[in-house]
Amino acid sequence: MRAAEEAAFATGVQVEALMNKAGAGVAQAVTKFFQKPGRCIVFAGKGHNAGDALFAAQCLEQRGWKTEVRLAFKEADFSNLMRKKLGDLLRRPPDVLGAAPSEAANADLVGTFGQFAPDLTEQRTTTQNTIAREACSSIAAPLVILDGLLGVGARPPLREPIRAACRAINQLRTTKGGYVFAVDLPTGLDTDSGKKDRDCVVADFTVTIGYAKPGLVADGALNYVGRIEVVPLEELRPPQTKPKEIIASPVAFRGLLPRRNYNSYKNQFGRIGVVAGSKGFVGAALMASQGALRAGAGLVEVFVPEEIYEIVAGAAFMEVMVKPVASYRHLLKEKVDVWAVGPGLGKSRAVEILELVEKVKQPMVLGKNFRAPALQRQTIADAAPRRNETAFPRRATVARQNSDEIL
Repeated sequence: MRAAEEAAFATGVQVEALMNKAGAGVAQAVTKFFQKPGRCIVFAGKGHNAGDALFAAQCLEQRGWKTEVRLAFKEADFSNLMRKKLGDLLRRPPDVLGAAPSEAANADLVGTFGQFAPDLTEQRTTTQNTIAREACSSIAAPLVILDGLLGVGARPPLREPIRAACRAINQLRTTKGGYVFAVDLPTGLDTDSGKKDRDCVVADFTVTIGYAKPGLVADGALNYVGRIEVVPLEELRPPQTKPKEIIASPVAFRGLLPRRNYNSYKNQFGRIGVVAGSKGFVGAALMASQGALRAGAGLVEVFVPEEIYEIVAGAAFMEVMVKPVASYRHLLKEKVDVWAVGPGLGKSRAVEILELVEKVKQPMVLGKNFRAPALQRQTIADAAPRRNETAFPRRATVARQNSDEIL
């Protein structure tokens, strides 16, 4: 990420302009999930990550949100740009926790400041309780917390005063039902490996800037990252090396779904045959067919056993063509462009299903059960090199994506 930023700055991109774009993207992500304005508490460090969070809060204020800021460091430690972003948000000096309120403070201003001073180690518990009490009294839902403490490059273990700030964020989330939005990464998480500190911020949403970092999609990071939202910035390019994983998001699929001509029609955009569902697993067929439609298929046919045909036909999207199947062997004659086989099929017709998978010539997306010995025969993985077959991933990385982003 640092290299991407330096490359952008070398081309003349201004630091503040990039910060504003990132912050606006964070605010947009917040309002995507919480349309009704509420209260936003910003936990700010002293780097660019804090600047992103502060500008996001400024955008939210313009949309009717009430904002508060909690500073992890003294204002004297901030860079000039950080001081500017702080001043843009609130035109008054911050109040230090434990000190008397500033006489110059405008009572009409929404912002309230607090600091986790490094020399107040013995008062950390009091500090956290004060934050929870002051920030959450008389708050109408939703309560959103922006984690702008540390950015890319910071690695565990955490040090004070950041550790105390992370504990305060997690306490607000636990005791007051706040929703945590991590800016670029949850503080305390290593974005390369996914390793985390014991006091790592537990985020409900991680709004990552530019592109998703490897540590965010590590399996062990799931409960700390939450849902991933990507804020694409043209100025920040991902590394040229081939990624091991790609986040399923509109950004990743944009090139695959170009805008269509107004005179286009369904037969121009492919026919997908979905083989899914069985007694007790009707939802698998419905979700698979819906996913095929959202991916842009022109025609979607879902083939289900006769015993669940009426249920699926009555619940499926009207664009989906639901067809009963007496024997899966009959599907070898179907003229489809791509097959999706596996979701909710069960084992009762394993022989027929394997025969279908082995004999069809079209490209195919296979369910996870074809990668395990569940069907009591040689798995299709052994035959995969002979044509275009893809195993459907049943991973937390996909499961935690917003439903609007799953294709």
